[in-house]
Amino acid sequence: MRVLTVAVFALAGLLFFTSFNTAKGTNIRTDTSLLKLSDLIQERSRKNGELDESNAALRDEVESLAERDDGRSQAEDDKLTALEHTAGTQKLKGRAITVTLNDAPPDATAKLPGYPEPQPDYLVIHQQDLQAVVNALWQGGAQGIKVMDQRLISTSAVRCVGNTLILQGRVYSPPYRIQAVGDPAKLQKALADSPAIQNYMVYVNVYGLGWKVTEDGTVTLPGYSGTVDLHYARPVE
Repeated sequence: MRVLTVAVFALAGLLFFTSFNTAKGTNIRTDTSLLKLSDLIQERSRKNGELDESNAALRDEVESLAERDDGRSQAEDDKLTALEHTAGTQKLKGRAITVTLNDAPPDATAKLPGYPEPQPDYLVIHQQDLQAVVNALWQGGAQGIKVMDQRLISTSAVRCVGNTLILQGRVYSPPYRIQAVGDPAKLQKALADSPAIQNYMVYVNVYGLGWKVTEDGTVTLPGYSGTVDLHYARPVE
């Protein structure tokens, strides 16, 4: 009986060791536990991008069909075109600048005396930094703005979750590029005059946050291709 008992415990020990060695600290009961939330977010972002492209293609097809015989007068067509440009759904050509923001190096230290050593929060781009740039560019007379590869419209919300930008259902990581069409001199002056950006520049100079402004010459911004339906609000009747 003792021999049998010892054999049972030895076999159980072997099974536990094999299970531990196979799992390496993970749950081997299901593969879904191995999925990362970031992977799911990236996959949803990719699908949203594909839907935007499909929506843009269908919109172009509808507009081409409507242009054949829509019954509108020339004045009505001109008014519609002006509204489309104002709404940001049409391409926009003009002189532009690009602002690029990036995280600081992970091993950054204070470059100037009198400043504390950085906390992790000091070294990353935040939502208010991106919003400050966008707001300053509008203030400087921007006719249109593109963040990463998407055109902004009146309902666009620049939001960050952690160290990622979520814009119109798609996810982006730094460096963040914001391009605006308008008078380059006025746009750059608006950036320099913004108190929020002046505060950001302190972190650029002390901790090495990324900041770069370039003149792009003449560019063409894409038209907004996503849905314009309101999900959480509706116009006043």
